[in-house]
Amino acid sequence: MSIMMTYTGKRIDPLFLKVEDICDEDIAHALSLLCRGGGHLKYFYSVGQHCIYCANEAKARGYSQRVILACLLHDASEAYISDIITPVKQHLDYYLEVENKIMDIVYKAYGLNSLTKEENELWKLIDKEMLDNELNAMMRGYENHTPISLSSKPHFKETNYKDVEKEFLKILKEFKK
Repeated sequence: MSIMMTYTGKRIDPLFLKVEDICDEDIAHALSLLCRGGGHLKYFYSVGQHCIYCANEAKARGYSQRVILACLLHDASEAYISDIITPVKQHLDYYLEVENKIMDIVYKAYGLNSLTKEENELWKLIDKEMLDNELNAMMRGYENHTPISLSSKPHFKETNYKDVEKEFLKILKEFKK
């Protein structure tokens, strides 16, 4: 058994997560302090900010509450097992297995375990398009890249983690069942 302490003081085993282990505050706090891109950005930009912008994009496109919530929570597993950059993550089968198990529990906790194929495709597309815009705004070597147009207007500025945490919780409260 591998026990970790969460921000709120819960003692959980991330390899055997249960629905009752999932906590809004733990997810919002952890993701607000976790830097995207392995920290190789021009400034600190959190996974929490990315998730907020994905949810805002889904809202701007007029998508359902379920898709908005899925966009907000699509990286929630990283609150429990951190982040690994995509070029490496795709080669780590066991990490992906653990990540998927955690996401199954997270989605079950928020009533999203029955997302349709189409709903999953919508949040995945937004995630990809947001990344395209983030790369352009925050990574060297993308200055001449024209990003995919978004319906929302993310500001991609460094934001205090407390403000990100507060906004994440506000959106979560608004869209969860």
